[in-house]
Amino acid sequence: MRILIVEDDHSTGEYLRKGLGEAGYGVDLARNGTDGLFMALEQTYDLIVLDVMLPGLDGWQLIEIIRKKNDVPVLFLTARDGVQDRIHGLELGADDYLIKPFSFTELVLRIRTLLRRGVTREENDYWLADLHLDVLRRKVTRRDLAVVLTNKEFALLALFVQRQGEVLSRTQIASQVWDMNFDSDTNVVDVAVKRLRAKIDRPFELKLIHTVRGIGYVCEPRQ
Repeated sequence: MRILIVEDDHSTGEYLRKGLGEAGYGVDLARNGTDGLFMALEQTYDLIVLDVMLPGLDGWQLIEIIRKKNDVPVLFLTARDGVQDRIHGLELGADDYLIKPFSFTELVLRIRTLLRRGVTREENDYWLADLHLDVLRRKVTRRDLAVVLTNKEFALLALFVQRQGEVLSRTQIASQVWDMNFDSDTNVVDVAVKRLRAKIDRPFELKLIHTVRGIGYVCEPRQ
């Protein structure tokens, strides 16, 4: 799958290019609207991640032109957080709208959801023992009992389940679930994991989330 990122902020653009590349996508980066339009029309992409405030052509102008040419999925990733901004972006033809600062895991989940066209539903369903995570409907069940999670808890659980059996450091977790400027020296990760465990593990004998002393956490079923 090939993704075009149109983002003028250098650090954000490189963060997205590196992260999405590590997630298995081919990534091209345009740093202004003019280059973004040229690449979007001259190359074939499976999805475009588009900022609004861009030099040259802004994101609103860009999607209007793109939509006259093709129906490639477009996700706005922008600091423009007003309700009218979101409505305007969707009315222009965007498929999704995510506000900065953002969780990288949530971004990847949204990208996978947009790319589900022509993809079997199973790729949006994840199982770990008796826990079921439905990405599309943002639902979690364990032993067929609904588990209510906050957005951050859902993103954290999704990261654990998608990388089950892999030891994740606190820094890795912070960079994936919180935004790129998150201070990983705080104990926010530990607090979030504790709250998630209270909902996912505490009522059940089979535990799924485990501490790896001195490193971080691993998600796998253990008695």
